[in-house]
Amino acid sequence: MEKYKNVKESRVSITELMLPSHSNFGGKVHGGYILNLMDQIAFACASKHSQQYCVTASVNRVNFLNPIEVGELVTLKASINYTGRTSMVVGVRVESENITTGKKKHCNSSYFTMVAKGDDGKNVPVPGLIISDDQGVRRFARSKYRKLEAQERDTKFESKTFNPQAYIKELENENIKIDLK
Repeated sequence: MEKYKNVKESRVSITELMLPSHSNFGGKVHGGYILNLMDQIAFACASKHSQQYCVTASVNRVNFLNPIEVGELVTLKASINYTGRTSMVVGVRVESENITTGKKKHCNSSYFTMVAKGDDGKNVPVPGLIISDDQGVRRFARSKYRKLEAQERDTKFESKTFNPQAYIKELENENIKIDLK
């Protein structure tokens, strides 16, 4: 295994025509279908970087910014944004293109945490990342801090240590009726 790999070495992109079978009841491409494609490309990117089988550990926020129409081409692009010891954060960007007008739309972006697995199913180390531009530094730093914030949030709201009384006043103006007994 190489000790470090350049971001460019594991970039992956796919383009697929959106068919009627991909649509939801509203006539747009189903978000679940797009999530499936996003997971597949994150797997491909992480596996290419680590040269191992990878599994999805988490998905960080998927905002559907623009609908995708049947008949449009959808392009998904993935690259490694962050490497830990056995995990990688894969940035995935989804764009659609109207094939008759050429108009492109950014549909969503998300971040998949993928973990490399060995033949025995245990986590295995992954190559580090060679970053050669400011954008790469920004992506790596953002992923690092997103990970730290998630750990802090999970700890703060852990059921064993959570104190509801500390939040009741803060929740008064929300769409909630608190009836603790």
